Amino acid sequence: MAEQGKELPGYVQREFEEFLQCGRLEHGFLRVRCESCHAEHLVAFSCKRRGFCPSCGARRMAESAALLVDEVLPEQPMRQWVLSFPFQLRFLFASRPEIMGWVLGIVYRVIATHLVKKAGHTHQVAKTGAVTLIQRFGSALNLNVHFHMLFLDGVYVEQSHGSARFRWVKAPTSPELTQLTHTIAHRVGRYLERQGLLERDVENSYLASDAVDDDPMTPLLGHSITYRIAVGSQAGRKVFTLQTLPTSGDPFGDGIGKVAGSSLHAGVAARADERKKLERLCRYISRPAVSEKRLSLTRGGNVRYQLKTPYRDGTTHVIFEPLDFIARLAALVPKPRVNLTRFHGVFAPNSRHRALVTPAKRGRGNKVRVADEPATPAQRRASMTWAQRLKRVFNIDIETCSGC
Repeated sequence: MAEQGKELPGYVQREFEEFLQCGRLEHGFLRVRCESCHAEHLVAFSCKRRGFCPSCGARRMAESAALLVDEVLPEQPMRQWVLSFPFQLRFLFASRPEIMGWVLGIVYRVIATHLVKKAGHTHQVAKTGAVTLIQRFGSALNLNVHFHMLFLDGVYVEQSHGSARFRWVKAPTSPELTQLTHTIAHRVGRYLERQGLLERDVENSYLASDAVDDDPMTPLLGHSITYRIAVGSQAGRKVFTLQTLPTSGDPFGDGIGKVAGSSLHAGVAARADERKKLERLCRYISRPAVSEKRLSLTRGGNVRYQLKTPYRDGTTHVIFEPLDFIARLAALVPKPRVNLTRFHGVFAPNSRHRALVTPAKRGRGNKVRVADEPATPAQRRASMTWAQRLKRVFNIDIETCSGC
């Protein structure tokens, strides 16, 4: 990039600079002292970045999962809907994240309408809700912007006395998933055409020239999305892989809808009494981009990364040269002020139903709790310290002195 007179944007450079200082005592620390034996322990400051730092990502994962289960998601059945997009839209969402918000609204309305109609009601009397965590990475450290949406597995039906009754709906069938995927792809394509970002002919769709700007990140994003080497003498070629015997069939089976490069899966659900399973699911969808356990170096000094699940062609690992590995990490850094967690329907901050259905009972129109009133179990869980959350999720007790 330097040879072309370009450099990485400031927010990407800061991501790398602060990552290199993360967890190092010379860049700041907290001194922890035991009051009993006076033993001391130094805890280094963390970078708190959200691009690719594994340790900060793991802490954010634990905090997000505990917050969702304790404060947002009610004790009702929940279902995960996973929506993936074709390469062109992945690139568009990464380079123009403001478009992603409008597309996410379209996706939510399509699935919410399906749930309401399947419950036998209309939007006037029935409401549902979802929490979306936008993931930007794939198993091979490739840029893959896709949506993990935790939907209520049903709807809340408003009652005459002001309360709401939950009504469960059956899991979507394979034909329903295909129809929903077709509807989403059609409406998203039509919206992007109106915005002048997509051009279509009889056979194919193309990103309009106005959708691609002269940003230094553009080639890095494009190569990462298409599994190609971004820098060096091998730029443009496919990433080197290690393979075994190909697997048979689709890992999702028949429970997936596929239309024109988009896919929709809704095969994972948690019952109302499966709160532990729900928290594990929340941790999964908010996990960090890089897993240190799957990362290693080859004898030649290249970076080897193991896939979480082998691809259908038998690919088990991807191999990067050091500079190309850095380019992969750079592509995973989100732009500043892009919210990767969104709340919809009854979970939305401005919803009048939020205080009624969420465990924290916070929302529009809800009265503030008087200080001397006893806290509810949800309020007590919500006020857990960071140390208590570490013990809950990772079984790490930093409040107990190892020397006593």
